[in-house]
Amino acid sequence: MKGVQFLVAFVVLALASSLASASDPSPLQDFCVAIDDYKNGVFVNGKFCKDPKLATPNDFFFSGLDVPRNTSNPVGSTVTPVNVAQIAGLNTLGVSLVRIDYAPYGQNPPHTHPRASEILFVQEGTLYVGFVTSNPDNKLFTKVLNKGDVFVFPIGLIHFQFNIGKTNAVAFAGLSSQNPGVITIANAVFGSDPPINPDVLAKAFQLDQNVVKSLQAKFWWDNN
Repeated sequence: MKGVQFLVAFVVLALASSLASASDPSPLQDFCVAIDDYKNGVFVNGKFCKDPKLATPNDFFFSGLDVPRNTSNPVGSTVTPVNVAQIAGLNTLGVSLVRIDYAPYGQNPPHTHPRASEILFVQEGTLYVGFVTSNPDNKLFTKVLNKGDVFVFPIGLIHFQFNIGKTNAVAFAGLSSQNPGVITIANAVFGSDPPINPDVLAKAFQLDQNVVKSLQAKFWWDNN
């Protein structure tokens, strides 16, 4: 009898443990509105999968990341992504890559990746990089990186890179998501569509409302 009771208790604990450790998968896009009929669906959390028997080497291939990009734009940088949109075989693998080209004194403006941490490798040039921790500390971590240096930006935190050299710079970054997403802070806050109410931004940034309206009227360049 005791053996049966022990077995029942063991099974109950095992089930409880498995339920406690279960969790939803991390989101792979900004939102995924639920529908009752999958036939009307466009996205799953990620992308629908091809029959493995129909996969080809090209599903796992991308070419051209060695080519320098044009950085003649207001921020002086261009990001070339290699995520699931460029390599279909990245679907469900949880990784992606970007190349970042910087003009002299160009920058990758303050931004976040809502779904990924980032590890940055400097191939050429000298970059001043940093990230800011979450509230309430908002502590700034910065470092000057030279050729061959590596720096990590934790998931979701605001970070940036600035080319402090007089020559072009190039960096490559790995990200821990097939679709890391990017939110460029200035673009999102002052370039949203439709615009955020100027009263909200004036109070949030402690600015004159006319300054806010002037910022909202600018063209905010997307370097991605």
